[in-house]
Amino acid sequence: MEENSGIITMKGNPLTLLGKQPRVGDPAPDFEVLDNNLSPVRLSSFRGKVCVIASIPSLDTPVCDMETRRFNEEAGKLGSDVAILTISMDLPFAQKRWCGTAGVDKVTTLSDHFSASFGEAYGVLIKELRLLARAVFVVDKDGVVNYVQIVKEIADEPDYTEVLMALKKLL
Repeated sequence: MEENSGIITMKGNPLTLLGKQPRVGDPAPDFEVLDNNLSPVRLSSFRGKVCVIASIPSLDTPVCDMETRRFNEEAGKLGSDVAILTISMDLPFAQKRWCGTAGVDKVTTLSDHFSASFGEAYGVLIKELRLLARAVFVVDKDGVVNYVQIVKEIADEPDYTEVLMALKKLL
C-alpha cells in the first residue's frame, strides 16, 4: 500500500497517510462503509447526486464537531441534488448518538471503522493513529472527483468557502 508522509501534521508533527489520493478528474473510487444502523453503504449508491465527502478524525473532537455542524447547516440550503457525507472511524453507534445530541440531520454520517475501505481508497488513513485525515472531496453526479482539499494540520478546519464554491459550480 502506498505511504505518503509530510502531507498532514498533528501539532506540527508529520503523519503518514496510507492509500492513493484521487486527483481532480479521476473517477471517484467506490468504497463501502457502514451507516448508523450497521447497513453497508457504497459511494455508488449516491450516483446522480453531487457528493461532498468530508473525512474527519472523530465526531467527539471540537473541530470535527464544528465542521460537521457547519456542513449540516449548509446542507439545509443545498437541496436534494446534493449529498453531504461525513466519514470517520467512529463506531456507528457513537455517530448515531452524536447526531441525536447535536441535532445533525442533513449530513449522512458513515463509519469506516470496519475495513478502512474509504480511508485506503482516498489515501486519508493515518498510519500512526488508524484515524482518517481531515479532507474534503467533491464528486459530481457522474462520479468524477472535481475538488480535493487535504487539510494540512489535523486540528484545523477546512476552507468552507472553497468547498462551497467547488460544489456550486456543479449545480
